[in-house]
Amino acid sequence: MNFTEKLHNVINKNQSLLCVGLDIATDRLPRHIRDRENPALEFARNIIEATKDVVCAYKTNFAFYEAMGPVGWETLRQVLESIPEDIVTIGDAKRGDIGNTSEMYARAIFEDFGFDAATAAPFMGRDSVQPFLDRKHKCTFFLTLTSNPGSRDFLYLNVDSRPFYMRVAETVMGWNENGNCGFVVGATHPEELAGIRETVGDAPILIPGIGAQGGSVEASVRAGCDSRGEGAIFNVSRGVLYASDGEDFAAAARNRAMEIRDEINKYRKKG
Repeated sequence: MNFTEKLHNVINKNQSLLCVGLDIATDRLPRHIRDRENPALEFARNIIEATKDVVCAYKTNFAFYEAMGPVGWETLRQVLESIPEDIVTIGDAKRGDIGNTSEMYARAIFEDFGFDAATAAPFMGRDSVQPFLDRKHKCTFFLTLTSNPGSRDFLYLNVDSRPFYMRVAETVMGWNENGNCGFVVGATHPEELAGIRETVGDAPILIPGIGAQGGSVEASVRAGCDSRGEGAIFNVSRGVLYASDGEDFAAAARNRAMEIRDEINKYRKKG
């Protein structure tokens, strides 16, 4: 089963376009678990158990695990092993480098950890991400127009009378012979998201920014979904993870995840 098939199946099973970002900041964990042997792992497992039937994907940002020191990589591996096999997993590492280095990055994410998808920066050109493209049954989401305010520093620059982010989308589509390219586009740019969707057809788009960053759910859903009302993965991290800092944190996370999923579904046009 390739990435596209797996994503389609879980979207329909859970009726969800929601991705929960398991980006665990140890200083925000509930106080009652901070003294446990591995509080980050316990926290993540509780979040997964509480939300696994209302999401289509989980995304782990490598930085949060790297910051834990030596225990972080093993925690990441154990978190990944706790995710049900039918749910899409995204390794958010934003890799991109030349030659053998890129091969090692791709091997670590896709073969060692076993993620279904990764994030990568395309700005060094095709050869810097070719090892990711070669994994035909996996998906790589390429940074295209990010949700942060600083995205305007470079991504809106004109290149041959086209904004740079559109040139990125067009170029990456030229690499998509295997149908395994995706795009990262922030919910904070709904008009631009609509233009990118038109350019990339039914390719998957990972859309951060509808939670703490303030992107509009309605606008980004209407702009970001494909012709089937799918193809968009809306990532929320802090808004779900830290819905409560008490002993009810998992139940609160579930309630918030269900609210977001249902709001997304309200605006989907299911084709």
